[in-house]
Amino acid sequence: MTTPSTLKAPLPLEEAAAYPLPGLVGPQSITFTPDGSALAYLRSPERTLVRQLYRRDLKTGEESLLVAPPGGGATEANLSLEEKLRRERSRQRELGVTSYAWAEDGDTMLVPLTGKIYVKRPADSELRLLVDPGPGAPPALDAKLSPDGERVAYVHDEELYVVDVAGGPPKQLTSGARGTGKTNGLAEYIAQEEMHRSHGFWWSDDGKQLAFVEVDETHIPVYRIVHQGKDQVGDGAQEDHRYPFAGSPNARVRLGVVPVAGGRVAWMDLGEFEYLARVKWFPDGSLSAQLQDRSQQHHRLVRLDPRTGKRTDLVEETAAPWYNLHDDLRPLEKGELAGAFVWSSERTGFRHLELRAADGRLIRELTSGTWPIDHVVTVDEDRGRVYFTGWRERPTEQHLFMVPLAGGNVVQLTQEPGVHGVVVDRAKRRFVDAHSSVQHPTRLSLRSLDDGALIEALPTEDDPRLAGLDLPPPELVSFRNRHGDELWAAVYRPDPSAIRADARGAPVPAGPPYPTLVAVYGGPHAQRVVDTWGTTVDMRAQALRSRGYLVIKIDNRGSARRGLAFEGAIHRDLGRVELEDQVDGVRHFTNQGLVDPARVGIYGWSYGGYLSAMAVVRHPDVFRLAVAGAPVTHWDGYDTHYTERYMGTPQDNPDGYRESSVMAHAGELRGALMLVHGLIDENVHFRHTSRLIGALIRARKPYELLLFPDERHMPRGLEDRVHMEEQILAFLQKHLG
Repeated sequence: MTTPSTLKAPLPLEEAAAYPLPGLVGPQSITFTPDGSALAYLRSPERTLVRQLYRRDLKTGEESLLVAPPGGGATEANLSLEEKLRRERSRQRELGVTSYAWAEDGDTMLVPLTGKIYVKRPADSELRLLVDPGPGAPPALDAKLSPDGERVAYVHDEELYVVDVAGGPPKQLTSGARGTGKTNGLAEYIAQEEMHRSHGFWWSDDGKQLAFVEVDETHIPVYRIVHQGKDQVGDGAQEDHRYPFAGSPNARVRLGVVPVAGGRVAWMDLGEFEYLARVKWFPDGSLSAQLQDRSQQHHRLVRLDPRTGKRTDLVEETAAPWYNLHDDLRPLEKGELAGAFVWSSERTGFRHLELRAADGRLIRELTSGTWPIDHVVTVDEDRGRVYFTGWRERPTEQHLFMVPLAGGNVVQLTQEPGVHGVVVDRAKRRFVDAHSSVQHPTRLSLRSLDDGALIEALPTEDDPRLAGLDLPPPELVSFRNRHGDELWAAVYRPDPSAIRADARGAPVPAGPPYPTLVAVYGGPHAQRVVDTWGTTVDMRAQALRSRGYLVIKIDNRGSARRGLAFEGAIHRDLGRVELEDQVDGVRHFTNQGLVDPARVGIYGWSYGGYLSAMAVVRHPDVFRLAVAGAPVTHWDGYDTHYTERYMGTPQDNPDGYRESSVMAHAGELRGALMLVHGLIDENVHFRHTSRLIGALIRARKPYELLLFPDERHMPRGLEDRVHMEEQILAFLQKHLG
């Protein structure tokens, strides 16, 4: 038996709440400079969330500071509400320099900061302020360089502007939105949050035109969020959002094209559609758009004449149970394939690449099999190659592959187990491989795009926190559920020297079978059991493991990267299939002697919060407690695009909505339930938790409540996060021991 003198101290909760995570302090947002001689990247010399932009010469290895943000850059205090909401959409925590971009065909660099726009050219010794809306003015949003780097387009006060990089006054290109409740050039909430389309305008390849969206949300009722934790009342303590609830009207969206020199807007004929999902210019000067119907089962790729707006249909697909959006359209412009394009489709049940003619006709399939590609990285027309990421052997990994445009064998270019992030240079001869696994943090290397051969290992940032923390990697294992489906799990075993409290509160060494916590997300379009360092530094799991708890994560049916049939098992009936698989996982590990079946809890956030709350009311015989963070409790209270993809509308699936509601089962609660929510969450409104509380009161069921007056969907304040970890741990210890 472990003696008291050898017992390790548990992981401090302050470490569990801190960002950046241990080992994730190295370079981020890596790009090649336009001439390919160096790398640019963001990193924090203090190893905090505040980043600066650096340059590393690939010949000499010398690192130099490229951009230090004026005034320290972005902070949580100096950002406008519009910018804060955009950061929520992208789940961004980093501060300082938060983003940068090179011109597609030039050497101009763009750095947007705190509602202003800065640029830098090789001749500039430092950043040059190009656009400053001024104190109290609406910020300059979503700035983008023209392909040649000579102009910047952006949105200010609901209208689209353009300004010369050389200087001069900005030119307003659109009108009619300001003061009307409409916007020109900004992606609507649904596009940003659910369609992963963060932009609302697009430069033409020749830099002479801009396609943009006009968004009208004036018919969508206002949902008001009051800042109950503020000292003052009034305008500064409330927000009004146009939130499209499931089954209700969406924003009205139009697609227009305006000359950069100024002039009349040409409106595109999009026909009947519900969602404008993607927009992209073709090399011949025509415009493409991807359109979805309300059910998201019918998808159409169209070509548009930017002068007349005339539409030509190219690809029309019908998918069951739904169509997953992608960014794999790659137009070709050289040789006999000029006008053709690379496309991806899930019509076989797994996403694969296709080559299609200019009129949309299928030329050939490029990949096939019972495995999916993730996305296209780049196309090298000169050598006739398509590079993409995906997996073929284990769904927990991600690798870089190549397939010839002419068809042929798929070649895997990365070999080491784990996840490989890839950045390709403009010449398409080299790539940076950002590789990590549960065994080690990200390692950077420069490799040949011909065969993946190592050119040189690149320096990485050492994190001194790792030396003082005990962070053993979880085991990644698979098992079969009751239907024979293979499911993957990450298992965080308690430290043999960990201590826990016995029934009388006395400290005793931990040993199997363990009190167990299931860490769940479980929602579609997500995967949590991945062979990457981020899985190892799940700091709550590590903190619990260090205190004698077994922590298990399971990617249930419904999760991503396993094909449409696996993902679509949850269609129109959320909260049932996912929990069947979580229950099967608990029973599997119980049979292995790891889990104490009398002491099993579950916790999660967002969709994971929903499943956690549902677990203790649908499976109270398995789960003795739940911590439900920011849970959706009834799907009629969530947004259209996400909810209706999986559930249909409340009008056409009333039984599914009722049974998928936590409130419908509140009377079955027998264990302990803690509800956690931020009061200014504009994504999963606090209304969800409030409605569940009402149902629990009516059912005379106890609950515990943990609120954060100044937090949105993603808790940002360090003090709030530390307090949250303390309260959750106390709740777990109280009810599981």
